[in-house]
Amino acid sequence: MNISNLKISARLTALSTLLILTSILMGLIGWRSLYESNVRTADMMKNAANFQLAVNLARKAQVDFKIEIQEWKDLLLRGSDSAAFEKHKNAFVKKGEESRDGLNQLGKTLSQLGLDTPLIAEASRTNAELAQKYLSALARFDPAKADSAHIVDKSVAGMDREPTKKIDDIVALVAQESKDLMQQSESEATQRNALALRFLLSVVAIGTLIGSGLTYWIINGITGPLRSAVKVARTVADGDLTSRIETGRKDEIGELLGALHQMNESLQGIVGRCRSGIETIAAASGQIASGNQDLSARTEQQAASLEETAASMEELTSTVKLNADNARQANQLAATASGVALEGGAVVSRVVITMGSIHDSARKIVDIIAVIDGIAFQTNILALNAAVEAARAGEQGRGFAVVASEVRNLAQRSASAAKEIKALIGDSMETVDAGSKLVNEAGNTMEQIVDSVKRVSDIMAEITAAGEAQSSGIEQVNQAIGQMDQVTQQNAALVEEAAAAAESLKEQAGNLTSVISVFKLDAVQSAAILPMREQAIRVRQDDLAWARKHVSYR
Repeated sequence: MNISNLKISARLTALSTLLILTSILMGLIGWRSLYESNVRTADMMKNAANFQLAVNLARKAQVDFKIEIQEWKDLLLRGSDSAAFEKHKNAFVKKGEESRDGLNQLGKTLSQLGLDTPLIAEASRTNAELAQKYLSALARFDPAKADSAHIVDKSVAGMDREPTKKIDDIVALVAQESKDLMQQSESEATQRNALALRFLLSVVAIGTLIGSGLTYWIINGITGPLRSAVKVARTVADGDLTSRIETGRKDEIGELLGALHQMNESLQGIVGRCRSGIETIAAASGQIASGNQDLSARTEQQAASLEETAASMEELTSTVKLNADNARQANQLAATASGVALEGGAVVSRVVITMGSIHDSARKIVDIIAVIDGIAFQTNILALNAAVEAARAGEQGRGFAVVASEVRNLAQRSASAAKEIKALIGDSMETVDAGSKLVNEAGNTMEQIVDSVKRVSDIMAEITAAGEAQSSGIEQVNQAIGQMDQVTQQNAALVEEAAAAAESLKEQAGNLTSVISVFKLDAVQSAAILPMREQAIRVRQDDLAWARKHVSYR
């Protein structure tokens, strides 16, 4: 396993473990040193206590020996008094025994300390011999003689010097041994402490070196890739997305670099798509602006066409009103002709004159019927044009188309009626011409004329009603065209606003293109976004072509 692929947590754990183990080792070394120091200090204190006990025993034996000598002297000085004699004698014996017991105990103590005791045994033996000599000399003491004490004391004079010297030597020896032991113990403790300190410092130095090396390795393994990551982040912040990020590591830094690599790839895709979308929007907005300008021109043309249509409809309205007036007049004339025909049936004598009037009226009717036929033809043409314009207006012209269809039907009916009337009037004129020659048949002919006039009267009534309906329909068509003109004007204003918005959108798309152009993409991403951009432009061009093909204005 590659060490550089270790997780940062594992590295920090290893460093912490090393530091903890070093601390534990130093603690164990310190504890061991302290334990040994305590043990040795306890031994030293025990030896010191034993030596102090030995010194005390030696000094006590020395003091007891001196008290024993002093009791000997008091015994001789106060021997004349038997009570005092026994008292000091017992004290002499007792102190001698205590002195020898102290030396024996001192010998045992020194044996425990590992010291030779021949001097103590010699001092104890000398002390015992001195006491025996003192007691032997005391047997010659006679309290009744004044110089007996002097003689006895003189007999043992100088015997206490050797035991005294031996005890003094023992005290000096024990004190010197105690001093030497303390110095040796202190020296050994100093050496042990120095050795422990050197070992502890060695462990600290080794742990510090290892910890420093491991720390440097960990820090270098973290900061190096982090510097690379920071460099990549700054490069991305500057807009350069072409940087290649190596992600061969398996630790947290490798995961960070992998995330940066994914972020860079995602940003390249996003920026590429944004750039493609913005360029497509820019191209589309330009096309929309062009299309809106074209639509504005077409809308203006439509508005002009509607204005012309409105003017034509006003003329048509006037014509239809005139047609209605003429129809009413024709109806009145037909009524008059009916009355004349009735009178003609009663007054045959006035047939010729009446037939002349009929001939004249028929001619006028023919003229009127021609006018009506022309009006009906013009109405049919205008209604046809209005239906075409309504079809072009789409949903808004649906109601207008219905009205135009009704007007066209009325116009066709008017034309048909006019043709019939014209045919009838022709027949009437032929009949009148024939009536001039066939006066004898006037009665029968007048009956036919009466019937014909009635039919004409009925037809004229229908023409009058159709003319009024046609006039009402033309008024509605005129109103519808006025509304269409208003809507068209509003559409023209909206188209101008849409054109302005398209221009603004085009400008904003240009600004976005300038902003997004800061980012640099590699060749792969740039090549990947070209097909999407070209496809979007083709789709937009197809949409505009379809709109221009299917939505047109005349």
